[in-house]
Amino acid sequence: MFCWSGEFCLPGWYGPTAATWPASLFAGRPPMADFLAGLLTWQGQQAGIVAYLALILGNTLLNTLTLRRLEDAPEPSVWPAVAVLVPARNEEETIERCVCTLLAQIYPHFSVWVLDDASTDRTPDILARLAAEDSRLHLLRGAPLPDGWLGKPWACQQLAQAVDADLLLFVDADTEHHPHLVRDAVAALIAGQADLLSAIPHELTPTLAEKLTVPIIPWSLLTHFPLTLARWLGWPVFAAAIGQMMLFRREAYQAVGGHAAVRREVAEDMALARLVARRKLRWRLLDGTGRIACRMYRSPGAVWEGFGKNLFPVFGRNLLLFLFVWLWLGVVFLGPWVGLVSRMIFGASLSLAAGLVAILLALLVWAVTVVRLRLARDIILLYPWVHLVAVLLAFHSLGQSLTGRATWKQRRVG
Repeated sequence: MFCWSGEFCLPGWYGPTAATWPASLFAGRPPMADFLAGLLTWQGQQAGIVAYLALILGNTLLNTLTLRRLEDAPEPSVWPAVAVLVPARNEEETIERCVCTLLAQIYPHFSVWVLDDASTDRTPDILARLAAEDSRLHLLRGAPLPDGWLGKPWACQQLAQAVDADLLLFVDADTEHHPHLVRDAVAALIAGQADLLSAIPHELTPTLAEKLTVPIIPWSLLTHFPLTLARWLGWPVFAAAIGQMMLFRREAYQAVGGHAAVRREVAEDMALARLVARRKLRWRLLDGTGRIACRMYRSPGAVWEGFGKNLFPVFGRNLLLFLFVWLWLGVVFLGPWVGLVSRMIFGASLSLAAGLVAILLALLVWAVTVVRLRLARDIILLYPWVHLVAVLLAFHSLGQSLTGRATWKQRRVG
């Protein structure tokens, strides 16, 4: 039984403490005070964890059922011209695969534009060879980075200014693409009457370091964003996009100010989505796992650097919100394991049932996410380590941002 002190008890998992409904309910003292005091106990925390996990499981299931796949939209009567825009800096390991899968698109009117942003590796040589083999590939040499700009927004802004297509499709240089990506993205944009369309890619995580880090990004979107509600409310706080694939109508891109409006944003994708929502334009986020794949980081060093620059800025550099979210997620997904270990080793008087229910719910949340977004199946059992590493990376990002030491590809971004 879990009770609050008085005569009414809740049957359940929350430990052996016998208590009853507050006698103060009838004595003039606010019953909410007793309720809040109960939440400060370990039993109350266990109840909160279980309730929270049940809530996000429900949201995850709802998103899973309602999140549309990129390839499900009907074909339009007219196919508008598309410019595929790729900013590239030191991408020698990925750029050829990215460009070749873009040139293989089955679409009537498209061109591929790649901007080399002062690469110091073999990226320019690879691009020159590919351009000589296919006239649809257009190369741009990036202008020097102006004061007040970060590298990716500057590269994307130059690309957008160089083309005159009706639709602008921005993709990252570490992505690879199904031959119908452009076709299906355009169809989905038109069918959804959207001004901005983005898609969750299939995140490739072949190494342990990638499995322990990268999944937290798509997991966060599927579990914590009310995607269905957000689509109808149009509130900027719920707007979301993923920079690995963003398709804009040209007029909408210009209306929000393009990448110039987010020139200092590390998480420029989320910032653009919020600008779209503020202008009362329509954004859509779909499941693109069947049409676009991405391997974000290929080494532990890249993981450390990449998350170091991203995790704090994603929260708009709101310190209180950032601390609350990451500490709470640590408690929710690691606390039950700590509690069970404490019970087994030290004999702590913690509820075994509550801990097991919390762990089961967490496993279900991760299992639904992994299956829906085609993540590696072993991530389900690795989830406590994913959250532990995520918390460590979050505070690394906080330190990097507050000290101005965050870097990416030999440029300071903090």
